[in-house]
Amino acid sequence: MPPRPLAAPDAEAVRNALRGVIDPELGDNIVELEMVRSVHIDQDGQVVVEVALTVAGCPLRAQLRDDVTARVKAVPGVSGVKVRMGEMNPEERGALMARARWKAREGAPANEIPARTRVVAIASGKGGVGKSSVTANLAAAMAGRGLTVGVLDADIWGFSLPRMLGLEGRISGERTDAGPKIMPLEKRVGSGLLKVVSMGFLSGEDEAIMWRGLMLNRAVQHFLEDVRWGDMDYLLIDMPPGTGDVQMGLARMLPRTELLVVTTPPLAAQLVAARVVDMARKGYLRVAGVIENMSAFTCEHGVSYPLFGSGGGERLAREVGVPLVGSVPLDPAVAAGGDIGSPVVLAGPSPVADAFAAIAERLVTEVSPLVEMSGCTARMLERVEVALDPKS
Repeated sequence: MPPRPLAAPDAEAVRNALRGVIDPELGDNIVELEMVRSVHIDQDGQVVVEVALTVAGCPLRAQLRDDVTARVKAVPGVSGVKVRMGEMNPEERGALMARARWKAREGAPANEIPARTRVVAIASGKGGVGKSSVTANLAAAMAGRGLTVGVLDADIWGFSLPRMLGLEGRISGERTDAGPKIMPLEKRVGSGLLKVVSMGFLSGEDEAIMWRGLMLNRAVQHFLEDVRWGDMDYLLIDMPPGTGDVQMGLARMLPRTELLVVTTPPLAAQLVAARVVDMARKGYLRVAGVIENMSAFTCEHGVSYPLFGSGGGERLAREVGVPLVGSVPLDPAVAAGGDIGSPVVLAGPSPVADAFAAIAERLVTEVSPLVEMSGCTARMLERVEVALDPKS
């Protein structure tokens, strides 16, 4: 029996989704900045969003259009998206600049994550699907491309990234103008840099952390607000499995987060992972894609064996309407690399290393590309500040 079509969403649901679209130069979402002029939805779920840019030739035009399209597509009931780009008149532009100046002067940032940083949460419906090994290898592959990658281990109970990334020690504090801040541990990977924060730097590897929902959420909040992350291209968040307190808290604290959902080939794993997608969309988070882990095992004679079945990642991606970003073969080298703190993606060419490298390539060039910051609004703000400076 075919699934019943979803009812068309209302405008408020679309606007809530658009709060995840950040103007990286003004540091706020396009709804609060009043850049969303109108949202029109027809009975078939076709959505037309009109966005007003500061100037017609803004270099961020394509980036904002892509982000708006991706966010609105993730709203249940949306069958298509059209984005119309307009230009603000002088009065609208003046009001926007006034809000931006006030925010920069009076409004303390809600967290320490730079506006230009792409935030990608690695999520799963249940444990045991290799979510943390995917996070560690993606982070290492992206840093190996020369990027600065933050890694937040939000799996407070089941932290494992310190060992997988070969990092030891305690995170320390530093006094800043904004108060004391936690400094992440850093690791050079080629010409890139990893910045890592985990409960593993505060607790022994064999110590149980027996916290309930409020404490778990508070820990993640501290990691977002009280860590001096500094400039980053990406922040990868290794989520705890399931759809609990941390997931709901992250949707509230960092609504621009995008999800990559990790599943394994069996149908049962696919059905559990679908719940994560449902949770994300109810929280107006964009689901960027699916990664299938532990696909076929290839023996030394070149014969492939689908030990856990096949097709789960592709089925899930098709069912929820997002791309299958890649499949990672089952290979003991992944676990071995994690045990010694050397991600397999850095060990030289191999089928599993190549798979992680290809996923990282697709993530940074297609699924969640870097933000180009040579934009129009920063220059305009600079001119406005100069004009308002009584010394000029």
